Amino acid sequence: MQRHIRITLGLFATLPAALPPAQAQATAEAIGTGAVTETPQRVEVTGSRIRQVDLETAQPVQVMTQEQIQKTGLVTVGEIINNLSVAGTPAFSRGSTLGASREQGGQFINMRNLGANRLLVLVDGKRWTTTVAGYTDVSTIPAAFIERIEILKDGASAIYGSDAIAGVVNFILKKSVQGGQASVYTGRNELGDGRSKDLSLSYGAGNERASIMVGLGYSELGAVWARDRAITATTNGPAHLNAGFGQGPWGRIRQVAANGFASGFNQYLNHTGSYDGSGTGSDSRDRLNYHTYANADADLFNSTQQMMYTSPTRLTTLFTKGSIALPRDTRLRVTAMLADRLSSRQVAGYPLNSQTQLKFPVYIDRNSYYNPYGSQGIGATGPGQDLYFYRRIIEVPRVSENENRTLHVDAVLEGSFALLDKPWTWNLGYNHSTIHGDVRSTGNLNLLNLKKALGPSFRNAGGVVQCGTPAAPIALAECVPFDILGGPSASTAAALNYVMSVGQATYGSTVNSATADITGELLTLPAGALGVAAGLEHRSVRGEDRPGQFEQSGYSSDLAGNTTIGKYSVREAYLEFNIPLLKDLPLMRSLALDIASRYSDYSNFGSTTNSKASLLWKPVRDLLVRATYAEGFRAPALADSFGGGSQGYDSYLDACDSLYGEAARTPAVKARCTAAGVPVTFRQVNQAGVPVPASGAQTPVPFEVGFGNGALRPEAATTRTLGLVYSPSWLSGLSVALDWFDIRVKNRITSVTSVFEINQCYIENVQSFCDRIRRDPVTGQIVSLSRGTFNLGELATEGIDLSLAYRLPRTGLGQFNIRTETTYVDKYDTRSTVTAAPLHYAGEYGYNRVKSNLALDWSLGNWSATLASRYYSKIKVHCWSAPLNQECSNPNDKTSWGTGYNRLGAMVYSDLSIGYALPWKARLLAGANNVFNRKPTIVYDAGSALGGASSSSAVDPERPIDRFFYVRYNQSF
Repeated sequence: MQRHIRITLGLFATLPAALPPAQAQATAEAIGTGAVTETPQRVEVTGSRIRQVDLETAQPVQVMTQEQIQKTGLVTVGEIINNLSVAGTPAFSRGSTLGASREQGGQFINMRNLGANRLLVLVDGKRWTTTVAGYTDVSTIPAAFIERIEILKDGASAIYGSDAIAGVVNFILKKSVQGGQASVYTGRNELGDGRSKDLSLSYGAGNERASIMVGLGYSELGAVWARDRAITATTNGPAHLNAGFGQGPWGRIRQVAANGFASGFNQYLNHTGSYDGSGTGSDSRDRLNYHTYANADADLFNSTQQMMYTSPTRLTTLFTKGSIALPRDTRLRVTAMLADRLSSRQVAGYPLNSQTQLKFPVYIDRNSYYNPYGSQGIGATGPGQDLYFYRRIIEVPRVSENENRTLHVDAVLEGSFALLDKPWTWNLGYNHSTIHGDVRSTGNLNLLNLKKALGPSFRNAGGVVQCGTPAAPIALAECVPFDILGGPSASTAAALNYVMSVGQATYGSTVNSATADITGELLTLPAGALGVAAGLEHRSVRGEDRPGQFEQSGYSSDLAGNTTIGKYSVREAYLEFNIPLLKDLPLMRSLALDIASRYSDYSNFGSTTNSKASLLWKPVRDLLVRATYAEGFRAPALADSFGGGSQGYDSYLDACDSLYGEAARTPAVKARCTAAGVPVTFRQVNQAGVPVPASGAQTPVPFEVGFGNGALRPEAATTRTLGLVYSPSWLSGLSVALDWFDIRVKNRITSVTSVFEINQCYIENVQSFCDRIRRDPVTGQIVSLSRGTFNLGELATEGIDLSLAYRLPRTGLGQFNIRTETTYVDKYDTRSTVTAAPLHYAGEYGYNRVKSNLALDWSLGNWSATLASRYYSKIKVHCWSAPLNQECSNPNDKTSWGTGYNRLGAMVYSDLSIGYALPWKARLLAGANNVFNRKPTIVYDAGSALGGASSSSAVDPERPIDRFFYVRYNQSF
């Protein structure tokens, strides 16, 4: 028995090299279920519901084993999959610390850059839980309990329903465990930060009749602070140190115009110190202690120094799985998992001004004790005047904590029977998934209290400054005056406690589904058995997102938001046939057709039918040719249809900016801006009123973002693939797969960004986008922008996947295996409308034309090692300034964002892991990611102002910031 186990495990370790991808996947399924015996067993391959003996299928499937997962040196499966060549830029990066999304802290797979909500995630073939916005957080899937990951690279809506446009990722959990296993992992960056931990303990027992497995997992991903490295310590890197400095922490004052906006003088408090917020402010009550504000560095603030570069998260998981044999060849399988994820993020203190909330402006009252131009200011001679103010509250950085609890339970009753001497299997399943989350935030201000704290105040007989007036004082316990202009050195704990607020929000979603499936053989044709699968599913989805009542009121500096609440249900039925056409003929060793169709009836928009046809042809033994044509769809998520919307401080570069915008280079854009009332010399300003750098900045006023659209229609997609797999008999151990893909999405559902909306209006001249933008008639600044979710045009991508695996002959130096996966993207285009010109993204930042992974595995006795490399091809990025030809290799060439780009070279990162099997049923694995310490580079597109994932700096948070060391110890018992 022990020898049999060793042989089986040895075969499993060589699967990627020995077999075509689909065949390797199916064989792994057989091994995982104990099905590799002298009598071939029927198995189910991801992408088809039909169980078959023939392991070769038309579906392009990539497989990752548990051993390969551990050798990556990464903790979560989200990080692991997002490093694959087929994966695009991750959604909701840990570097997006300014983001207010409930998904922040989770991990989501953006396959082929088609969007994480266009990928279907399964666990043991069952849908995993989704958020209100329709995303599946794979960080809640415990990596320690995964047997392997199967990645289907074509559309599968006909088999699985909505969302399977980019493909399907199926996490296959361990079927059973005999005995226990413990695993301990720790890692950190070379600088000492980004500390990660992973602990797991599992135990299982049972036999063929009944088995149970339980496991406990805990993982941490540590924070990295932007201030700790020179390249991330400022918004745009060391070469542009002060570009991106924002509103300062000392008082800036102006007069209040009749319309409530700022006007007149523009003064800033004298102070010591610089843009780091250190130093002491002068007496704010004396108007002589102010100087004319001129955007000097010392009067600004480097907000990056208070920001996380990547945010921390921790996850605790309790997992159990069991099965029991029942009478009449039936079996009950139950899986349950509870995951608790806590993530946090910190950004700089709030950049406050009098009109932080336009509907509730706050000024420094003329009768405030701390108003230098008021009735009590030093040298005051009259009734004084109200003041418009600006001030960043650096004393209390903004911190948000998001606790997410996920519960997943599924139960499957399955069985088998014979019908006319043909094998059939069936199953009835129930799947329950819930997400409940709480968000707690600090660092925002209670504007009601702030208005009182900046309202009338006086020094009482005891020498204490008190709210109110001598004739109508407000009790000290009810109000604390705030010397807001005096800066951090004048703040008191009592005043800060009074004006600050604690934000709260709750959110959650629930998905319940009932399924019934049957598969078997109808009859035997000359070329083989005619297989069939059919099934029914009923799924109900409901969810909500409720900002705190105070945040909804608009009396907080936090982003005001409305409640999202919605639900829908869907009834579905599918039918699939696998038809063997020809066999054992010249140039026709086998030819088979797989066809499937699925009908879906949604309560909120109606019905849709999607079909798929796959062809498998083996002209000779060594060559397999496969082709697929699939229809797909994606139903609107709850947030898409029912989103209440909120305020948002978007980052962008205005196309009408006369120095850095497209208007500076393209006369047609300049003419459109002029027609919209934008001054010829217009410069976009940031929250401090400072003209923005070439990378743009955050808007000074909140925009209206994220509102739902009840009229949304589902997306419709078509996927075409054509590929071949070559496994030459003359070179044992070699397998090569080449697949062409073409995916087109029409009527696409998208939540547009401010950058996209502005560019569509002024660069692409699409009037519907201009209708949602309003500018100040005098300054030209954008004062209102409304963006939400729409059905917008089309999306298309086309390219090639190449995979190669070769198991070299064993020698005295050990066993060597080579594995490589490469994706080449020939096209990635979008259209905002059916008639609009396409935007071409392939080759630009985030859309590398070539991504490739190469791994060399070696083993000898108890030793093993893997050297893996990740290659990213050269990209086009924003120039620092195309109009001024600064950091700009191609200033006159067109891109998706306009004219001019800078070309950055290819990047290669290498990882090394070394393992040793210890004699007491243990294994030690140590390694270093980015082992050659490839240094990060400045990429302005990585910053949030240009739509990138980094809120703090112009360094891509999805690339290594440092060399990362780790060690893992596995113990069986």
